[in-house]
Amino acid sequence: MKEKPWEAFLTDGDRAVLARGRFGLRMGFGARPAVIVIDCQRYMVGERGVIDDHYPSSCGAIGWAAVDRAAAILDAARAASVPVFLTRFALDPDGGDIGVYRRKRAFLQRPDWCLEGTEGAELLPEVGPEPGDIVFTKKKPSGFHGTPLLGYLIDRGVDTLIVLGGATSNCVRATVFDSASYNFRTIVPEDAVFDRLAVSHAISLFDMDRQFADVMTSDEVIAHLRSRPIGAAK
Repeated sequence: MKEKPWEAFLTDGDRAVLARGRFGLRMGFGARPAVIVIDCQRYMVGERGVIDDHYPSSCGAIGWAAVDRAAAILDAARAASVPVFLTRFALDPDGGDIGVYRRKRAFLQRPDWCLEGTEGAELLPEVGPEPGDIVFTKKKPSGFHGTPLLGYLIDRGVDTLIVLGGATSNCVRATVFDSASYNFRTIVPEDAVFDRLAVSHAISLFDMDRQFADVMTSDEVIAHLRSRPIGAAK
């Protein structure tokens, strides 16, 4: 079995704590899953195969590899009539809606960042949207904060949320924590989420798997989706 991304960071003492507290149990899939794709936008990955000074928030090749796995999961989800939601993080060009985040991150007035109406804020065609998908814009890390997501999930009777996209330590993590807080079973395919920093990716996956979500591979998620009867999620 392939080693999890966080294994190299754990000491023997850490492993003893995990075993003693019985952390990291499996919650599994419920009966009615949905997929949420977090911020798979141009500013997050730049242009495929291009390394230059554009897209200052780009995760580069690591991001593109995860986007390709996310696209494979989305193909399986749509084929199984599983609801798909896509978020965009986009700020007003004048920065009036950035809030306290501006105290931690410089506001970049350039078209290859996440400003509304620019190329950087556009969704990647690799993930959609496709007919039937729902797209909405968010202003904070979590896909739930200030958005209609919770209402959509309740309306569809969803009990399991599969979270894809980036960044693992920021918007994915915030969405996963809120998903668990609302009592959704939460699944994170480790190779279909991405981050700018390997250590942030690994430790965030560890924290999510320890207490709030099941971290697994995209192949495992796809296998589950393909095993579902067609139309089961309608």
